[in-house]
Amino acid sequence: MITYKDVEVRQQELGVLEHVDLELGKGEFVYLIGKVGSGKTSLLKTFYGELEVTDGEALVLGHDMSHIKRKHIPQLRRKLGIIFQDFQLLTDRTVNSNLEFVLRATGWKNKADMADRIAEVLKLVGMERKGYKLPNELSGGEQQRIAIARAVLNAPQVILADEPTGNLDVETGNAIVQLLHDICRSGTLVIMTTHNLRLLRDFPGKVFRCENHQLTEATDEFKPAAEESHDIKDYYLN
Repeated sequence: MITYKDVEVRQQELGVLEHVDLELGKGEFVYLIGKVGSGKTSLLKTFYGELEVTDGEALVLGHDMSHIKRKHIPQLRRKLGIIFQDFQLLTDRTVNSNLEFVLRATGWKNKADMADRIAEVLKLVGMERKGYKLPNELSGGEQQRIAIARAVLNAPQVILADEPTGNLDVETGNAIVQLLHDICRSGTLVIMTTHNLRLLRDFPGKVFRCENHQLTEATDEFKPAAEESHDIKDYYLN
């Protein structure tokens, strides 16, 4: 679903990551970890065309990100679901209206079909009774559940989640990651950036670390048997 070969990721003319190689497929749950500014979010942005790929081979759901035309990016983004740390809900309208806005923007026209789909995704995220609420009437965890509902409206093949638990307490954050894992089991590729390394052991997946302009796989470091590794703890806590 996503194939990168020798890709360079740049942000405002500065090299962030180089020689990136990735092969990500259906139903995988992928974590991107690393310090602030190490390139996690920049890499995500190349997946949905927010940042250009100028070097290397980059394919996302069949789209050549090195040569994709601006007019074709909306077509790509309809196949993706994007979840932000700060939710980015429209504050002047209800949950139902937030979701209807996205459906209309992506070509839905039939009111009954839209109502059915909205009810379906709200039930999926456990928010079927909150459609009439405004975002400011919801807790942070509830807003993030609505953001996930918005992301899955068009049954995306890939979900990109940028620090989705960053503003949430531990229990709520765990529930959000569990929900994303449940969605992943349906065959969706989920890619999530996080600073919370405990999640990697509690909710295992494939792990990549951004560090020193490189992207390296670190899955083996976060298997349960390595939980008490002092080397890992010292690296992140000191």
